[in-house]
Amino acid sequence: MGIQIAPSILSADFARLADEATAVSNADWLHVDVMDNHFVPNLTIGMPVVESLAKATSTPLDCHLMIEDPDRWAPGYVEAGAGSVTFHVEACRAPIRTAREIRAKGARAAMALRPATPIEPYEDMLSELDMILIMTVEPGFGGQKFLDVCVPKIRRTRQMLDKHGLDLWIEIDGGVSADTIERCAEAGADVFVAGSAVYAADDPNAMVEQLRGLAEQATGR
Repeated sequence: MGIQIAPSILSADFARLADEATAVSNADWLHVDVMDNHFVPNLTIGMPVVESLAKATSTPLDCHLMIEDPDRWAPGYVEAGAGSVTFHVEACRAPIRTAREIRAKGARAAMALRPATPIEPYEDMLSELDMILIMTVEPGFGGQKFLDVCVPKIRRTRQMLDKHGLDLWIEIDGGVSADTIERCAEAGADVFVAGSAVYAADDPNAMVEQLRGLAEQATGR
């Protein structure tokens, strides 16, 4: 699998989401941050907007649920049109069951870790997942500074996957830019969420390609 770029619509113009999706038509995914003002101190969008956006773009939706009780809500996001659904392990009561329900409905299942959450306790359940999302900022707000302390966790996660022969993607989210993407790619990440770096650019599509090229260069792909 090659490098994948997932622009985050958290940094887009919410009044023009269909147009903002078109502005990054060469992206691999559209990253949709769902926040409930409980698990994180911010409130964004929910299932009705995801359903409408899925109808307005051919780019698959990567829904990141920063919400309480994802066990209850995650399957509904698949029904709304998400191609990948990520739940936070810190909020999930039954992560294996939730991952299986997401997959059974036809989407990729992913588990997210906050910066201080280690990967090691979840080694035995990695085979139930399609992707690990490693947060490189504290979840809740866009535009934060990248946390370098998370890079070793990316590397450890890649080593763990290689040890077990698992073909999972490693996604990173938070502070991804032309200045930070190479070190993350070198550590083993292959899916990159970029919000302000893409949507603040004069040409968002060109920025997607620039980020992809930097990550590919760092990994020799």
